[in-house]
Amino acid sequence: MFPEFFHIGPVPIRAYGLLLALAFFSGVLYLQKVSKRDGKDFDSMLTVAYIMIFGGIIGARLAYILFHLEDFYGNWGATFNPFGNGQFGISGLNLQGGMILAIVGAFIYLKKKKLPIFDFFDYFTPAFGIGLAFGRMGCFFNGCCFGIPTDLPWAIMFPENSIPRSIFGETALHPTQIYSALYGILLFFLLHYILKNRKFPGQAVAITLMLEAAFRASIEPFRYYEGAMYFSVNGINITYNYVMAFMLMITGLVIYLKQRKANGDSPKIIRS
Repeated sequence: MFPEFFHIGPVPIRAYGLLLALAFFSGVLYLQKVSKRDGKDFDSMLTVAYIMIFGGIIGARLAYILFHLEDFYGNWGATFNPFGNGQFGISGLNLQGGMILAIVGAFIYLKKKKLPIFDFFDYFTPAFGIGLAFGRMGCFFNGCCFGIPTDLPWAIMFPENSIPRSIFGETALHPTQIYSALYGILLFFLLHYILKNRKFPGQAVAITLMLEAAFRASIEPFRYYEGAMYFSVNGINITYNYVMAFMLMITGLVIYLKQRKANGDSPKIIRS
């Protein structure tokens, strides 16, 4: 755990924020390269990238607030105050909420500009893998999104004054942030290949949604969540992320089947 990399005067440069910025610039560089390769309009992609990053941050924060409303009653100014707790930055984000608002914002822009929605989204899927890898490493340095106790040889123990230590004490935990970062790297290479060899617009988007759903469902048993993230169904406690994973899987499958049918079983993608 190393939440602050260094200081510029009195302002701390936090690991999560810096890695999030690196994720954005790395994703933009990737989009620039593939748009040039395929003759796409990079300026439009850059605009969508800005919409998605700002929409993602706002959506992630709003989702976190929704699940922690009791922490903000009587102090609503803290919801987006970057100077709270004597530090610069906003702590408390929810990835799934960020994904939803980022996608919605980009969809509205593309629809308004009458640009090919699924074609654009396909190009952003490898960049999502990049963002996930950098973002989850930021979570690792920040000491959040950690796992539950385990005796596996690669288990990790967080230092004193960290949230994991305050909850589990001197207990080794699943490094779920590392699991997610490695998944993000593999996802990038897989989606880069799919994008280059896709058979129809929307193929990479659909596969991304289904893979994200499968990974989310598989990692949930190893992650720690506070009580606010659970709800009960017939006496069984599950997290809201399971619901999100189910919705992502269904959405991805519907997109895949509809787009494949609309474009034929194996149409050729025209690079323009």
